Amino acid sequence: MKIFFRLISFALLSLVAVSCGEKTETSPEGLTEISFATDWKAQAEQGGFYQALALGLYEEKGLKVTIRQGGPGVNIPQMMAAGAVDFGMGSNSFVPLNMVAAGVPAKAVMAAFQKDPQVLITHPRTDVTSLADMKGKPIMVSDATISAFWVWLKAKYDFTDDQIRKYTFNLAPFLADPAAIQQGYLSSEPYTIAKESGVSPQVFLLADYGFPGYAAFVMVPDRWIEEKPEAVQAFVDATIEGWRSYLYDDPTPGNRLILADNPELTPDILAQAIEKMKTYGIVDSGDTEALGIGAMTDERWKTFFDVMSENGIYDPELDYTKAYTLQFLPQ
Repeated sequence: MKIFFRLISFALLSLVAVSCGEKTETSPEGLTEISFATDWKAQAEQGGFYQALALGLYEEKGLKVTIRQGGPGVNIPQMMAAGAVDFGMGSNSFVPLNMVAAGVPAKAVMAAFQKDPQVLITHPRTDVTSLADMKGKPIMVSDATISAFWVWLKAKYDFTDDQIRKYTFNLAPFLADPAAIQQGYLSSEPYTIAKESGVSPQVFLLADYGFPGYAAFVMVPDRWIEEKPEAVQAFVDATIEGWRSYLYDDPTPGNRLILADNPELTPDILAQAIEKMKTYGIVDSGDTEALGIGAMTDERWKTFFDVMSENGIYDPELDYTKAYTLQFLPQ
């Protein structure tokens, strides 16, 4: 499993020499310009960022923000290491740690998602009512997952590698097999399966069973943190307000920008994703009750790192605290 991360580290290290070396630009209006790259095509899971842009929240804080949507083949850590974007979205807790392991000078400054939206999905069935019931059963997972949350499933639930079946992001094998189990994303595969089959699948959110990872990070180069902390704070503050507005006020402004960037989406897809984020507490749960949206804690980062390092993903001597900072979050 270490090979996967060594390859990533090698690719990133080759770019460190040029990482984050561009000077901060200022717009003609005197606003600090920030390009922010998302980890996938525009979608509701990025709604808080688009809402903040649509409502002018970034501009009110003195920023001119440009959102660059991601997609297949887009590698946010490499883009940041090369200085191609200013800030970037880290999909899960592995991303900041991988960047530390590769020597890329950047940190997570907030976690938009308290819960990583990764799920396991089954057809309606009586013999599987929890993750523990899946022990010993075939499960379709992607290659990348084997070195990610599969490690946690093995450590906590005694899953074994001989359960693995290849998941190619094609739903046909699942739909054809009533005994199938596969990975998915809370607001994606379950909705598509229900639409295509007419039957709502059973959905098991890993976070609700103890998976400790955060998700949807704002990743910022160390240079910005050291030289322009006020701009970083402004971005975090506006993004937090954007998420609050997107979930609890009218999401229409953000959705307009999302649909403009990604015309493949439809309003019903956005609506169900927003509802799932609210119902499952993806953005607002756990530590946010005391600390607010975007919260992270030292304790939870340590828990995540301990599990992964004990299972061979990271060197136990890695200074995982370099992956994040709490200085910009509400206290």
